[in-house]
Amino acid sequence: MSRSPDSLPTSAFDYELPSRLIAHHPVEPRDQSRLMVLRRDSDSIEHRHFHDLAEMIPPGDALVLNETRVLPARLLGRRSTGGEAEVLLLQPVDGLGYDGTDWSALVRPGVKLKPGRTVKIAPELEVEILDVRSDGSRTVRLHTELPVLTALKQFGRMPLPPYIDRAVEPADADRYQTVFARSEGSVAAPTAGLHFTDALLRQIEAAGVTLIRIVLHVGAGTFRPVEAEDPSEHVMHSEAYDVSEDAAGQLNRVRGAGGKIWAVGTTVARTLETICDQRGAFKAGRGWTDIYIRPAYHFRGVDHLITNFHLPRSTLLMLVAAFAGYDSVMKAYRTAIDDEYRFYSYGDAMVAL
Repeated sequence: MSRSPDSLPTSAFDYELPSRLIAHHPVEPRDQSRLMVLRRDSDSIEHRHFHDLAEMIPPGDALVLNETRVLPARLLGRRSTGGEAEVLLLQPVDGLGYDGTDWSALVRPGVKLKPGRTVKIAPELEVEILDVRSDGSRTVRLHTELPVLTALKQFGRMPLPPYIDRAVEPADADRYQTVFARSEGSVAAPTAGLHFTDALLRQIEAAGVTLIRIVLHVGAGTFRPVEAEDPSEHVMHSEAYDVSEDAAGQLNRVRGAGGKIWAVGTTVARTLETICDQRGAFKAGRGWTDIYIRPAYHFRGVDHLITNFHLPRSTLLMLVAAFAGYDSVMKAYRTAIDDEYRFYSYGDAMVAL
């Protein structure tokens, strides 16, 4: 007996991935990565390259990009005892600005970093532990005479995901950002956007496609697996988004003219679903979203989804399964493994049509 999509347990989104398929470095140039094309109407799979998107997106459609920029939010320093310590800034405690001194953060070693302890990052930057949160994270305060973003750029490191098991390299400062990144605030890249080059975007726009730019700042919760076997028991993390009046107007004009909306990544998909009403109209807004999309969610704001291959048991994989169908997506993942696609942040991509 088949189960309804909304009754799928978390274990249904598990899969075995050979470690050799985890991409530790990106493909060069960006748009030479592989692209799996999953057609929902026929449940068929094609194998292309990312630059082929230029001939796949029809004139009159819209390509929606997340312009968030990854913060160098990984701070390495020493405790007052001389021991090594690490602080990963997550998001400001108050408001949507990223120039404040109080942040939520993950720290190591957690047992040593209790309230009142400090970590010296540099002569110009020190981190004070203020309190321990219920989820084990910390509230910290940055002590610096520099503007906070200046201090982070000077002393912070790019927060590569934990499955990229190597030291941060100078090239990561550029390659772990999209070419259209402008609004600083993420602790992880919107990875579907990493495949675009400036030339590819110009080619797509010249073909009559509207490029629309929004912002959703990616939080560390994007990597957190769903631990509960019942997905409904998972507490979704919140992320800050910003959609301008101009962007919402462009979305509505494309929709009104019969065009389709192509979401570049799960971050864009979550944002569009947050600002799209039951009639399919988009409304500008700025705030926090904790929208949790899994089968059998009904999409209102997204017609096509460009995405990377995601971690097992993740809310990102659940979102893709909700969009393209659970059986089709899990078949696509098995095909990707058999055909040795490269997985995760620096890996290959898929588009669900």
